[in-house]
Amino acid sequence: MKNLNHKVFWIPFFLVLLSLLFNFLDQELFLKKTTAANNWILENFGILFSWSTFAFLILLIIVYFSPLGNVKIGGENASPILNRWKWFSITICTTIATGILFWGAAEPLSHMHNPPEGLGVESASMGAQDFAMSTMFMHWTFSPYGIYTVGGLLFALCFYNFKQRFSLGALFFPLRQKSISRNLAHGIDAICLFSLVAGMAASLGTGMLTLSGGMNAIFGIEQTTPLLGMIGLLIVISFVFSSISGLQKGIKVLSDVNIKIFFGLAIFIFLTGPNLEMLTFGWNGIKDYIINFIPRSLSLGNELDDTWRNNWTAFYFANWMAWAPISTLFLGFLSVGYRVRSFIHFNLIFPSLFSMFWMIILSGTTMAVDLSGETNYPLNQIMAEQGVQGVIFGLLKYLPWESFVSIVFLFVTFLSFVTAADSNTTAMSNISNHGISPENPESPLPTKIIWGVLIGGISFVMVSSTGIDGVRMLSNLGGFPALWLFMFVGASLGKLVWISFFDIKYFG
Repeated sequence: MKNLNHKVFWIPFFLVLLSLLFNFLDQELFLKKTTAANNWILENFGILFSWSTFAFLILLIIVYFSPLGNVKIGGENASPILNRWKWFSITICTTIATGILFWGAAEPLSHMHNPPEGLGVESASMGAQDFAMSTMFMHWTFSPYGIYTVGGLLFALCFYNFKQRFSLGALFFPLRQKSISRNLAHGIDAICLFSLVAGMAASLGTGMLTLSGGMNAIFGIEQTTPLLGMIGLLIVISFVFSSISGLQKGIKVLSDVNIKIFFGLAIFIFLTGPNLEMLTFGWNGIKDYIINFIPRSLSLGNELDDTWRNNWTAFYFANWMAWAPISTLFLGFLSVGYRVRSFIHFNLIFPSLFSMFWMIILSGTTMAVDLSGETNYPLNQIMAEQGVQGVIFGLLKYLPWESFVSIVFLFVTFLSFVTAADSNTTAMSNISNHGISPENPESPLPTKIIWGVLIGGISFVMVSSTGIDGVRMLSNLGGFPALWLFMFVGASLGKLVWISFFDIKYFG
């Protein structure tokens, strides 16, 4: 532990423990305060989250067609550490894969049955169906991946081409033409690290609940505190072990298996589900998405009331922002040896198209089954009575080989949580230590174990005390400082685009 960065490690470590103690002493007050803080941020800055996310996509289009697009990350002599397939699979499985598994089924039901009043459409009508599908594209494709791509690309250039430290402070280098002070860089790292620890605890807690719900649906095993503890322990052991084994062994193998199961599930659901209906939903959703992308991204018009926008789109963008700083470090680290245009392909375009493909199949099937009228127990009712985690397993009952497919889905859920947690644990550990460089890319074993155990312990305590909503809100608060950080990220990347038109040798 001699290389431990104490100024980065201990601040988020104790802040998380204090938050856990607050939740334990007065859970109701803890949730009230964190919810109030989130509401204040979204009410006052929700539009700024939307505008900045849209601006990042415009910036990436400019980068793509500028001379910067041809710059090689790491310099002309740099060699890739991953082939293109591994790069694509890791990007998918370490970003929003865990989200699309469940929200891909549950979220469109909410939009379809409860569309915004300003939209002027009735619940479950054709207009509500189009809105539900296009909103899935808004929340899960180009917009969130644009946030990750802007940050990851800038860090890759700063770390590999400009030889900056493995720190979020490196993102300021293009603006200043020199490194920011170490203390300021440590402060930025600590704040973002706290946000990610809370976010991972919330994600792991949700995963524990989801897996236990799946075991109940498939095997009839009732959810108990010991069962949640065993599931959490198994996930923590798995992702810590994978993280210890390093990028070339653990996460590369896990993501390869994970993405293949994703494709297998998608093809199976397409072939055995209501494929004509899902394609119709998808086509209509794509048209609605394209037509309304700019006004909805910029919060123009009155069709989406402020309450709906803050509860959904702005909340999502704040959540992506909260996770983006640490994802920036990991995604940027993977990209050495490839050109900037390839980075945009594999971190924005291809993942977004995959997510769109997934939503057409899973969301389209969910909507079609719910609207079919062939059952006495529609999926929307299941969601109301059993929660989000019950929708997907309710959906699988209407497909062939229910038991087998449910077990496969349960396995890929477990694998997705482990894969995503592996990447985040690696980035968290690296940012907590001195001396991380292209030549020395792995942090010491004890740091990875400490973060894994802490996250697992927080998740278990929160879940067993029904306080997971509080830590999720706590995580989302991290989107507020990340919003301002990414304003500088956008300005830094914009400056590099400008430099590329006049001095391409600047990038090495």
